[in-house]
Amino acid sequence: MFFSLIIPLYNRPQEIDELLESLTHQRYRPFEVLVIEDGSVHDAKAIVEGYRDRLDVHYYVKPNEGQGFTRNFGFERAKGDYFVIFDSDCLIPPDYLTHVAAFLEQVPLDAYGGPDAAHETFTPVQQAISYSMTSPFTTGGIRGNKRHIGTFHPRSFNMGVSRNVWEQVGGFKLTRLGEDIEYSIRIQASGFKIGLIPDAVVYHKRRTDFWQFYKQLHFFGRARINIYKHFPQELKLVHFFPAAFVCFLLALVLLNIGWALGVSTGNCISILAKGFDGLLVVYTFLIFFHSLLKTSRIRVALLSVVAAYVQLIAYGLGFMQDLWKCVLLRAD
Repeated sequence: MFFSLIIPLYNRPQEIDELLESLTHQRYRPFEVLVIEDGSVHDAKAIVEGYRDRLDVHYYVKPNEGQGFTRNFGFERAKGDYFVIFDSDCLIPPDYLTHVAAFLEQVPLDAYGGPDAAHETFTPVQQAISYSMTSPFTTGGIRGNKRHIGTFHPRSFNMGVSRNVWEQVGGFKLTRLGEDIEYSIRIQASGFKIGLIPDAVVYHKRRTDFWQFYKQLHFFGRARINIYKHFPQELKLVHFFPAAFVCFLLALVLLNIGWALGVSTGNCISILAKGFDGLLVVYTFLIFFHSLLKTSRIRVALLSVVAAYVQLIAYGLGFMQDLWKCVLLRAD
């Protein structure tokens, strides 16, 4: 099986350098790499050209259209039997394609996704963000997990589709805001088989600081409403959890202000405030100790609490923003 690895790129020359370096160590060699510069100001041409002696790499430049349509540009030029999509902020373990090829020989899939993890070289903040996005105590636990909730939808940081899918279903119809989920749903609706390959792990850097992480997750919350507009049945109860968490925090603040100001209806305000405070403390300790168990680093465990709060608040606010605008107010 010949793989075409398709990587959209926008103003991240350092990231593509690290990604291409990791690909030079792949033990399974029948593959090509397509790097598509999506209207970048800071291009990576010189960096990509430096790998031509070690990789079958092809470099393209196009006007900016977003990652979805940039992947389509790669699909149109790929030679492989299978197209594999990576984000530029990923590092690929040496056995990645070996695991994928072996799995597909045993269990033929028309499209697949794989999990992500934190590499040992990641900063403590990046490790904390990785924990948060894969933790059972946040919405990240439903992604890339063997026990995922509902239908499995591959995510585009680590996703593969067969040439047959591309020829029959086409590519991405959305370029941003949940484009990978929409594509996965459309592939499955066309009768193709989608599955998770548990050993197809990538090391996903995501964001390097909490503000960038906040902006990314706010975008993800908005994307969920965009998917709902196309496929209403795909909005599940679990997707409301971050919004409920935001409402819980707001209620907690108001209750404690009321308690501090002496507002009282019997002892209701103080009882509710203490109860909500207790729930938040328990939840915080669960995140901390679970992260400590997973990472064995106190600093990462502490940062994981921050990352989890940032993730839930950002996603919840983005979700509520577009729920209000696009669903309740019916704005375009």
